[in-house]
Amino acid sequence: MGLPPGDTKEQPLRAVIAVLEASGTPYAVIGGVAVQLYSKEPRTTLDVDVAVRRFDEIPGAALVKAGFSHEGRHPHSDNWRSPGSAPRSQRIAIQFSAEDVGIDAAVARARFVDAGSFQLRVATPADLLVLKLAAAEEPSRRPSKRRQDLLDVVTLAEDYPDDARTVPQLERRVERLSATLLRLGRSRGPER
Repeated sequence: MGLPPGDTKEQPLRAVIAVLEASGTPYAVIGGVAVQLYSKEPRTTLDVDVAVRRFDEIPGAALVKAGFSHEGRHPHSDNWRSPGSAPRSQRIAIQFSAEDVGIDAAVARARFVDAGSFQLRVATPADLLVLKLAAAEEPSRRPSKRRQDLLDVVTLAEDYPDDARTVPQLERRVERLSATLLRLGRSRGPER
């Protein structure tokens, strides 16, 4: 568990957490990084996902001062790019989620987790299961993203069975999603 040595997300993660902690902004790391921190199996992800209660709580001025650049707001995320002189595509995306299913609870119940060489607040496995399941069930997301979310749900449920039992109808929802995503994969052909 933890971030593997040399993980490219470590410095941007440290930087965004430093800004959030300094500004007193309640947060919870979610998404692939959170799954990576809790999972016994390696988990790769390209971005850092952070939950805050409301979008207006994101300390924008402090992020800009720290070198982050704002890339725009979407219905479910406020997107930033990590500091640095590298081309945009080589800098880590930071995506804030707020005002959505399970976000308030995830932020309220977040706990400190050791990321190897620093500590940060991470959503609990139970809250991650709720958030990942909601993402997997979101029909507007790309099927490949939904499949990864479903795989994360299965991984977390295996590693944290007590938490999995707290999610209503988890097994039935996973089975339904598996069938749906399999059908989508067959109807669309291979994704590129």
